[in-house]
Amino acid sequence: MAPNTIEKSPADKGMAFGLRALNRFASSSTIDKLKLRKPAEKALYSTTKGGFKAAGAVGRQFTKQKGDKPARQPSAKSYGLFDLTPTDEQAMLTEAFGDFAQSELKPIAGQADHDCAAPAELLAQSIELGVTMIGVPEELGGAVEERSAVTSTLISETLAKGDMGLAVAVLAPAAVSTALGLWGDADQQATYLPEFVGENVPAAALAVMEPRPLFDPFKLDTKATRNADGGFTLTGVKSLVPRAADAELFVIAAELEGKPALFIVEAKTDGVAVAPEPAMGIRASATATLALEDVKLPVESLLGDADPEVYADCIRLGRIAWSALAAGTGQAVLDYVTQYVNDRVAFGEPISHRQAVAFTVSNIAIELDAIRLTTYKAASRADAGKSFARESALARQLTATKGMQIGSDGVQLLGGHGYIKEHPVERWYRDLRAAGMIEGVLLV
Repeated sequence: MAPNTIEKSPADKGMAFGLRALNRFASSSTIDKLKLRKPAEKALYSTTKGGFKAAGAVGRQFTKQKGDKPARQPSAKSYGLFDLTPTDEQAMLTEAFGDFAQSELKPIAGQADHDCAAPAELLAQSIELGVTMIGVPEELGGAVEERSAVTSTLISETLAKGDMGLAVAVLAPAAVSTALGLWGDADQQATYLPEFVGENVPAAALAVMEPRPLFDPFKLDTKATRNADGGFTLTGVKSLVPRAADAELFVIAAELEGKPALFIVEAKTDGVAVAPEPAMGIRASATATLALEDVKLPVESLLGDADPEVYADCIRLGRIAWSALAAGTGQAVLDYVTQYVNDRVAFGEPISHRQAVAFTVSNIAIELDAIRLTTYKAASRADAGKSFARESALARQLTATKGMQIGSDGVQLLGGHGYIKEHPVERWYRDLRAAGMIEGVLLV
């Protein structure tokens, strides 16, 4: 075997073959002329699914429970002002998560990025902090009395300052517990939420993204159809699902009767399969492809009664979360390059004395504040019960454009050093690209 060559397993070879076949298939006009596209699609799916494995082969059994009425966290108090001063509780939580990010996430971020996985010990430590309990109503064992998107935003930003990929791995199960706390009925909450407030919290994920260009979360290729018994059948493929290989529970977006909706899917359900999907960024979150082939679900799997506003809020709250991650990672970039340009000496003086360098650092700070303030405003309007569609869209746009620019400028300021893994800016650049592109996964 040649040096540095990794022998691929038969499953990996099968997946590689299937993907090459799909690429050739997509560009073939002969298939359409012979009217064989549908049969060929089915055959290719059978070929590529050999690279998948059944999800949830080992995991807990969620026992169906009967609840009296759904519990909801009361909204945080609104004083009619856009106040950026954190409450005592928010200050305490951000300090605790900040210490965790700097002492635990930051030192292992490079290795986790290389391994495409977060260490099990670190994930266990995050559970001890109660991250999955923040979105759970207090009467069901939750950690905070009031529902606060601002609090979740501050925590997400703080964790991302340590590392975005690890932050996603830590926060992914919290998205499912938050969704159940916000939109689950009494039976759904009684069945699943107790698992998120104990010591053995399940890996879980909110799956919205699909593997196609210009993905629109309101136009889904994953389909749900109603069965004669009132249940549902799901078919489709989801991409960039964090920790999917270990997940025991999913909340999956699918189109039902022409409208997007959310479904609770246990990983052990027949027809659910996963395959590794290492990405350009957030590699430590162990992203994977999730395949759904005629997955049969009971009637009680539908979350939020297929209310279009529930799904819209899910997407908007997810976008706020990603913008918060971008703010945290952007702050890490700013802190790092500020020290670097002051310490780096060229032609007898620090390069920060050069106007072009100083202006670039200033621009990073300006764009970072724009992302942060817009994100805080969107979260505060969500807490106040006001419309936050415009604000979440603005935060998303700034994250997609200015977040990427912050990452690019960070690499540029380090010159050749910015392009090598000795310095973390190249990882932050890759992560910031992900923050402006991925839908779902997180909730605040």
